Amino acid sequence: MNSDTRDLGPDPSLLLVDDDEAFVKRLAKAMEKRGFVVETAESVAEGKAIASARPPAYAVVDLRLEDGNGLDVVEVLRERRPESRIVVLTGYGAIATAVAAVKIGATDYLAKPADATDVTNALLAGQDKLPPPPDNPMSADRVRWEHIQRVYELCDRNVSETARRLSMHRRTLQRILAKRSPR
Repeated sequence: MNSDTRDLGPDPSLLLVDDDEAFVKRLAKAMEKRGFVVETAESVAEGKAIASARPPAYAVVDLRLEDGNGLDVVEVLRERRPESRIVVLTGYGAIATAVAAVKIGATDYLAKPADATDVTNALLAGQDKLPPPPDNPMSADRVRWEHIQRVYELCDRNVSETARRLSMHRRTLQRILAKRSPR
C-alpha cells in the first residue's frame, strides 16, 4: 500500500465520473492501489444517482460529459455530503468553467490529462494548503490558448467580440481557434 492511504481518513470512498471508458478504468485501478474504494460512472445521470444514493468522501468529476455538465454531479454531491472533497477534471478551453466549479463547491480542478498522482495530491491537499505544483505544468503557449478560449466562452463564442476584447484581428483569432490546443 502507498503512503497516501494514511491521509484518507475513515471513509476512503471515491466516485469517478468520466465518459472516457479507458481513462476511468485506468484511474480507478491506480486510485484503488492508493487505498481508495472506487465506484465509477460514465454519465451525469449515473454520477448523480450514485451521489444521491451513496455520497462518497471523495469525487473526481469530468466537466464535460456526453449527457451534460459534470457541475450537476458536483451540486448533488454538495447537497448530500457537504464535506466531500471534489476535484473537477477539465479538457481544453474549459478553465473558466472549472473555476466556476470551484466556486460552487469543488475542492480543486485539474487540466487533462491528469494522472493518479496529480488527482491524489489535489484530493488530499489540506484546506489552507495548495497541492504541490505539477511535474508537467502547462506551457506558456497553452496558458495563452486557455486564456483565449476563456474569453471566447465568456463572449458566448462570438469571434468578432472576442477579437475586439483581446485587441487582435478577427482572422488571426479564427486561425488560433481552428488549431488544436498546444501541449
